[in-house]
Amino acid sequence: MRVLFIIGHPAHVHLFKHVIYNLQKKGHEIKIIARDKDCTLELLNDYGLNYELVNIYYKNMLLKIYGLIKTDLEVYKIVKRFKPDVMCGVLDPYIAQVGKITGIPSIIFTDTEDATIANLLTIPFADVVCTPACFRKQFSPRKHVRYNGYHELAYLHPKYFKPDPSVLDKLGLSKGDKYIIVRFISWAASHDVTLKGIDRKSELEFIRTLERYGQVFISSERRLNNKLEKYRLNIPAKDIHSLLYYASLYIGEGGTMAAEAAILGTPAIHIESTKNGIPTGELSGNFRELRYKYDLLYYYPDQNQALNKAVEILENDKAKRKWMKKRKKLIEDKIDVTEWIVDFIENYSENVNRG
Repeated sequence: MRVLFIIGHPAHVHLFKHVIYNLQKKGHEIKIIARDKDCTLELLNDYGLNYELVNIYYKNMLLKIYGLIKTDLEVYKIVKRFKPDVMCGVLDPYIAQVGKITGIPSIIFTDTEDATIANLLTIPFADVVCTPACFRKQFSPRKHVRYNGYHELAYLHPKYFKPDPSVLDKLGLSKGDKYIIVRFISWAASHDVTLKGIDRKSELEFIRTLERYGQVFISSERRLNNKLEKYRLNIPAKDIHSLLYYASLYIGEGGTMAAEAAILGTPAIHIESTKNGIPTGELSGNFRELRYKYDLLYYYPDQNQALNKAVEILENDKAKRKWMKKRKKLIEDKIDVTEWIVDFIENYSENVNRG
């Protein structure tokens, strides 16, 4: 079987890496198309995953439209050469659209309900859309498949993830040291353009409040000012999950990292709101489930509420142990997402016809 994956974000590398390894072990031929966003290529190289680069990425919305057409053509050429039996991506319009043109099935994964533009460009063309069971939207019943898990469990399930304590040595830390990871995003994604997070004018004050309770490390997609630059996290991208695992708290604008922290048993707080002041976590099925069912993650529309919750957690010496117990319950409830994806791909025709 020939399977093509398109990877346009670091989180996609993590979602598919064990799927790809398992398919390769079973003798399937894999092709990866990658885009150079953030640390995507660094991760692919670190994990020994060969790829073909389609380096088209624009921040301007008008140029994004031009880029969509150009990337479709590039992907089309690769697909015609490789001749895959099936293609997989995360809310990726390119393989969905090219799949529709070529007649090659596209399997689209998504866990983001409010990605309006990406949904419009992708879902109508996709053959199958796979989402967590808690996903709040309903697509066409003939193409929508749900599974009992999250994207993050494909790589953070204990079967696949073992924290590496040497990451602490790299930062001069010891087990038991309190430290906090803060995430700033670039707000360049199409689904981020109307959203807001931490007020840039008060970022330093925000960091200094957290600093009273432990060392602060900033993971940032955007440029930091001189006063914040000293907090920037400088470790290989592949080490971030081990660092999250041992952290006392995660807080920030990054939704993926918030979910990762929660699933790793680290208290997680997400700061993001719509233009109407609604916390975006309320619009997300996996965030709501992590909040209301497992009590692993909190989300707020502004940093003041979030900071109050952060202080409450950091002042509780038993918080980390409580979160680890809650994490155990989550792991017991959910499936092996990697195994599920491998089975779905290998038995694509049977699974689709069964649906």
